[in-house]
Amino acid sequence: MENAYQLGVWQSLYVMLGTSSAALIGLLFVVTSLHLDEIMNNPVFRNRAHNITLHLLTTLVEATLILAPQPMAVLGIELVAINLFGLRLPLGFTYRAFYKDKKMGKSGGFSIYRAITYVANYLLGIAGGAALIEHANWGLYLVTAAYVTFLVSGILNAWTIMLGVGQTGTTKKAK
Repeated sequence: MENAYQLGVWQSLYVMLGTSSAALIGLLFVVTSLHLDEIMNNPVFRNRAHNITLHLLTTLVEATLILAPQPMAVLGIELVAINLFGLRLPLGFTYRAFYKDKKMGKSGGFSIYRAITYVANYLLGIAGGAALIEHANWGLYLVTAAYVTFLVSGILNAWTIMLGVGQTGTTKKAK
């Protein structure tokens, strides 16, 4: 079996990243269960918690795929598929915020910067997977950059839920 992307070099990193994703998912479940009524009654928090969970699940699946011994091209196909699947989240949310439910977009539940970050991360993951299909080892660097950015974004977005940013739909504005 071809294993040219040198799993041994990446193994420790992806064990750590996968463990981080799993831990963050668990912590997110704990936090949301402690404040379930508040989160369920606030569409901004509910959508944000839902999306953070799905993005972190995507990273956990990616870590699992990368750690599974398999040919590089197969890994590339799997990474392209999981990132294409994940790309529907920010694109769908952006579509709803701008076209279907403009009120939601103005309520503080939508951030164009957050959407751009997630779309860019999924596109980076797709590009990395495509590079691996072509047997270019550098593709894993792209996937890793997207992965780490997802983790950081997930932490920062979870922090906004914890602090209650967006509860009234907007943050405090300067007068």
